[in-house]
Amino acid sequence: MMCLEHKIDFAVLVTVTNANPNGDPLNGNRPRENYDGYGEISDVCIKRKIRNRLQDMGEKIFVQSDDRKQDEYKSLRDRADHHEVLKPLNKGKKTDRKAYSEAACKEWIDVRSFGQTFAFSGGMSIGIRGPVTVQQAFSVSPVDIVSMKIVKSVNGDGTELSKSPDTMGTKHMVEFGLYVIKGSINCQLAEKTGFTEEDAEKIKEALRTLFENDCSSARPDGSMEVCQLYWWKHDCKMPKYSSAKVHRSLHVELKEGVEKPVSFADYKVTLDSLDGLEPKIIDNMA
Repeated sequence: MMCLEHKIDFAVLVTVTNANPNGDPLNGNRPRENYDGYGEISDVCIKRKIRNRLQDMGEKIFVQSDDRKQDEYKSLRDRADHHEVLKPLNKGKKTDRKAYSEAACKEWIDVRSFGQTFAFSGGMSIGIRGPVTVQQAFSVSPVDIVSMKIVKSVNGDGTELSKSPDTMGTKHMVEFGLYVIKGSINCQLAEKTGFTEEDAEKIKEALRTLFENDCSSARPDGSMEVCQLYWWKHDCKMPKYSSAKVHRSLHVELKEGVEKPVSFADYKVTLDSLDGLEPKIIDNMA
């Protein structure tokens, strides 16, 4: 397969309804928000979901979450040191960096997409820069966060004597929010990692279905939804429009007269015209 030859920019409009899109562990797992009250989803969280979707699609993933682990390795270090592809290439300080990087990128789609750092004993490391970058997502409007007290019961072995006392806890959720995820795919870095046009299509499909198989107590099925995906595919590796200008061409704002949004229909989405560049729009709401 040929490496990516057309730069790509993308934007994803995501709604959150009575769910916690990305809890902050330093703030009691409350949904992330900035000082102005706008909701946030970290880029790390978004890439985790992309990895999960790629894994669901049958792709090999290096950075696997514990609940989705598909091999016997207990850590990333263990996977890098003992994997059948990388182990023969690991020679400590004498490791061939190029051969090691090429093998890792060929084996795992998340490595050739997002990059990875491999550390070796003796202080040496190999850093791989990936072509796919994802920005931190922000809500279009300030979000209201609701907290409720819940009771959690834990029973040791099912006997009356071992029954643990009920424990009070707190559950937090965003009532409603429309978030915008922005990102890009760089051709120059794609050449270095072997990222292909086919890989880009897989990333697009992962974004379109970002919340499938992602349900939990904090994110009930259907509470997070990809409404629209904008996919700008330039006609060359070095286009005349920067990613910043492309992303600015997308405008999302509250419709006139709406004070408190409760659905995607409360927003108006418009696009500035860019000569020679039209995005492919996947509208899941249609």
